[in-house]
Amino acid sequence: MQRVLPALLATSLLAACGGGRALPTEATYGPNPPIGPVQKSLIPTLKIAPAKGWPAGEAPDAAAGLAVAPFATGLNHPRWLHVLPNGDVLVAESNGPAFPPKNLKAWIQQKVMKAAGAGVPSPDRITLLRDANGDGVAEYRSTFLVHLHSPFGMQLLGDQLYVANTDAVLRFPYVTGATEITAPGQKVLALNAAPPDYHWTRNLIAAPDGSKLYVTVGSNSNVGENGLNTEVGRAAIHQFNPDGSGARLFASGLRNPNGLAWEPVTGKLWVTVNERDEIGNDLVPDYMTSVKDGGFYGWPYSYWGQHVDTRVEPRRPDLVASAIKPDYGLGSHTASLGLAFYTASLMPQFSGGAFVGQHGSWNRNPPSGYKVIYVPFAGGMPSGAPVDILTGFRSPGGDAWGRPVGVAVDAKGALLVADDVGNVIWRVTPAQ
Repeated sequence: MQRVLPALLATSLLAACGGGRALPTEATYGPNPPIGPVQKSLIPTLKIAPAKGWPAGEAPDAAAGLAVAPFATGLNHPRWLHVLPNGDVLVAESNGPAFPPKNLKAWIQQKVMKAAGAGVPSPDRITLLRDANGDGVAEYRSTFLVHLHSPFGMQLLGDQLYVANTDAVLRFPYVTGATEITAPGQKVLALNAAPPDYHWTRNLIAAPDGSKLYVTVGSNSNVGENGLNTEVGRAAIHQFNPDGSGARLFASGLRNPNGLAWEPVTGKLWVTVNERDEIGNDLVPDYMTSVKDGGFYGWPYSYWGQHVDTRVEPRRPDLVASAIKPDYGLGSHTASLGLAFYTASLMPQFSGGAFVGQHGSWNRNPPSGYKVIYVPFAGGMPSGAPVDILTGFRSPGGDAWGRPVGVAVDAKGALLVADDVGNVIWRVTPAQ
């Protein structure tokens, strides 16, 4: 058996020929991406960009009129960003909790994710970065919070900093300008993190008036194969009061919701969502969508509205009939995570639109994602094709020099991008 497992893994890693046809990547973006037939194969498509990190002197390629430079380097798997009112930047250095694989498929998945850079132990901390002299580089850093459990989303609300661990939302007392928090956290809301905690990230956002908080909880599987009993409260966005009371399901059927942001014209909540895998190169497009209170978005029973996923039993035609079609496709298997609407003045050409960090595919050949894009908005809705902002995260030979995750706008209006393979926070500004 020990000799069989490496052979199976090698076979899986070489299975890039599976998955059927592949449309041009740009065809799977927009409000109406084509939803074609399912492409089944004995072994799912696996096209991994091995994680290598940035060679000396290399950086992503910025779009015309823009420049990119490191804001901070030497981090440890930086995933998510939160800019404090005083300009300090909090970085969640994190990864998923380690669980032993329960079967061969899970073992292969762990090996594949390790090759892609997702297999490092979780640092379980938040680091503070400060650019005190305003030169666009964080010359000061401190370990801000430790003893966390796969932290991700962060939200300052008044004098309380909320942190979303994979298993709970905690809150900590915060003083403006503090460079560390040593007080113990108070558990505000428990979250379902049952093994294998397949999608472990939990993002946070507060309502503009501070009256409510929202937290994302991704599914515990691709399409329910770990048992729907493990999915209670997952594939959803929860709403709750700042003290943890009044928790309720705000929206469901969202396979792996990550980025959360308030659209500046309509005031609606928007989310980026990673859709399901293993049914073809072009299925299913990841997406961003406005979130309707009480809305159901299909997972696991259907995708992109009423397209039934026949792998899921028992079927739920009643729920499929109510499934909401997403607003805007972000490309198939792009792993779109970070989301930030732009309302600053430094780069007025992006006013009102959304930046999206695309971590990159593993279930598509040719690969997709591995870049930061901008989606223009008008009247509160996407109004055109996406524009590449940062590219070049993959080497000419197909290695991953970096993988973008969280995006945020700093106090001066520059775009910050967390790169969890390059261990860098990139800063995008107008070209001089």
